[in-house]
Amino acid sequence: MTKLPIIIDTDPGIDDAMMLTLAFANEQAFDVRLVSTCSGNISQDKTNYNARSFLSYIGANVEIARGLEQPIFRELQVAEDIHGESGFGNVQFPAPTLPVSKRPAVTAMLETIMASDEKMTIVATGPLTNVAALLLAHPEVKPKIERISWMGGAAVGGNMSPSAEFNAYVDPHAVEIVFRSGIPVVMSGLDVTHKAFVTIDEAKSILAIGTEFAEKAYHLVTYYLEVMKRTPFHEENYDQVLHFHDVCAVMYLLRPELFEGQDCYVEVALEGLAAGATIVDYTNRSGKTANVHVLHSVNREEFVKEFVKAVKIISERLK
Repeated sequence: MTKLPIIIDTDPGIDDAMMLTLAFANEQAFDVRLVSTCSGNISQDKTNYNARSFLSYIGANVEIARGLEQPIFRELQVAEDIHGESGFGNVQFPAPTLPVSKRPAVTAMLETIMASDEKMTIVATGPLTNVAALLLAHPEVKPKIERISWMGGAAVGGNMSPSAEFNAYVDPHAVEIVFRSGIPVVMSGLDVTHKAFVTIDEAKSILAIGTEFAEKAYHLVTYYLEVMKRTPFHEENYDQVLHFHDVCAVMYLLRPELFEGQDCYVEVALEGLAAGATIVDYTNRSGKTANVHVLHSVNREEFVKEFVKAVKIISERLK
């Protein structure tokens, strides 16, 4: 099986850790050549530390590059209210053994892509600041990028405003740059990620694996339950299900047949109350050429099975 060469740009974050679990459990499918950290769920200091700590813990051997501190034109807004002050809820991982790369994220991404004999795929599960900076500063990389699989955006309804999802809201200008780049983009927005959930009983099956890693994974994802109890804007079944938003960006590359979506023209609002809203032209009223493959449905049962399998793989590897 030919491995897909990928760069992961992430802001760990609870569901980012679960995304990394899926990516590094499937070594037969993915050749992860670089992990870069963006500022989003928490500050750059914390996201980079968390990526190094988590990946050190699961035994990954990968370069981890530090990304940009702030969005392109906005002040950084973090989500410590959702992910906890550390970004990992109440779960702690040992101090990292993996170092911070000597190369900053944009340089590391550029050099990794240009050195590859194959086109590369970028998996982005946070604000698109690093990716946009790469494309602005080095447009010569565009022909060497196969696609960008991004968790972000929403066609209907947001979680930061009435119309904007968090990752798009934090840096809408970066989304605009990526969507206009001409590179194929797959958008795992809230429309699909809200369907990619794990029930309490399914989470208990993760705990039942009986390893330290499975226990940590369980306590990571169930931290969301405590968060939602004190959040005034409850989602449907907030106390019964756990959303694995970021996992979708990797799961689509691993098992694309589990998802349904369509090619659409998508714009992003940059200012005002609608800032960060991703406006999806499902009916082609604009007459503009599609620039994003927008996912809207997932086979949830198979999604959960694949994720639980990944936890078992990492658990076995750590024995």
